[in-house]
Amino acid sequence: MSDALLTLNAGSSSLKFRLFGLQDGLPVLGGGKITGIGGNPALRLAGETDDRPLSRDMDMPDAVAFMLEWLEGHAGCHISAAAHRIVHGGPNLDQCVQLDPSTLDVLKTLIPLAPLHQPHNLAAVDALAESHPGLAQFGCFDTAFHAHRERVATAFALPAHIRDKGVRRYGFHGLSYAWIARRLAIDHPELHGGRVVVAHLGNGASLCAMANGRSVDTTMGLTALDGLPMGTRCGALDPGAVLYMQRELGLSLDDVERLLYQDSGLKGLSGISNDVRDLLESSSPDAIFALDYFARKTAQQIAAMAVSLGGLDGLVFTGGIGENATPVRERILAALAWLPPFRTLVIPADEERAMALDVAPQLSGRSLRLDPDQSSCV
Repeated sequence: MSDALLTLNAGSSSLKFRLFGLQDGLPVLGGGKITGIGGNPALRLAGETDDRPLSRDMDMPDAVAFMLEWLEGHAGCHISAAAHRIVHGGPNLDQCVQLDPSTLDVLKTLIPLAPLHQPHNLAAVDALAESHPGLAQFGCFDTAFHAHRERVATAFALPAHIRDKGVRRYGFHGLSYAWIARRLAIDHPELHGGRVVVAHLGNGASLCAMANGRSVDTTMGLTALDGLPMGTRCGALDPGAVLYMQRELGLSLDDVERLLYQDSGLKGLSGISNDVRDLLESSSPDAIFALDYFARKTAQQIAAMAVSLGGLDGLVFTGGIGENATPVRERILAALAWLPPFRTLVIPADEERAMALDVAPQLSGRSLRLDPDQSSCV
């Protein structure tokens, strides 16, 4: 029976998983996504367009157990390790590492910096450790890709005694950006060596300025709230607005956190939905305004990223909106038409394969070849 690597991306109500064979090309052996955890669970297998409703209620441990049961019945291989997407790695975890109790303790202290993601990422680790205590588990961090930027890109204009406590710009979506950097190196080496802005646009959205495939600057900061407006998150906001909402409007800390993370962004602007597909289908002036706002703010911050690079040779769109919402891309590009010419690409995200490429060499003792025909998301 062949060895395989399992990748997991756990959210508040979903669990995305994929199984890779530990051979050159990292062939995909199976995968899918469980949605509706805590509500009406359903399974969608990779390559399918329809959900399969599941008959029993599930929490995260139940979802992990169901996933393992399904894989053991269908994949016909031995799972030798698991890799988890973990959003926040803090100041010291700048590469993929095998998870142990002390590392998990550190990651739990970062939950306040990523409350929508970190608890669920770690819940999947705990659930898998409970059911398979001997299985090696690895953490792959969205902050790691940005860890080696210059100080001017990571500092806030705050006193040293605050900055010294870890209040700094970390940046996120690093697994997505790492994948794009790999694809550029293989498919567009001349662009990989140039000045590129990558726009990861989805329910979470950010930009990364890359030079020679490395992060120079990014729009997110200490938390995943900063930068672009997102599906339900506010993006860049005057800090004074937070103080005003607390002092004058009487909102509690919990109220403000809920507002900024769950009720803002496209959802708050439109009053309709956080889903761009819904907004594009709507004739409501508020839906149109929300999309115009998103496109303008994205274009403005692409220009800011170009400043960090000293110019712009290419713009790459990725993520659910970046890949699929052509009208949104067109609005962003129209707002950037004044810039000197640059190349525009759309490259599908593949955070799971990015994780597999980081972890697999630690299991096999050698680098595995990435074949271009094996690169697309299955």
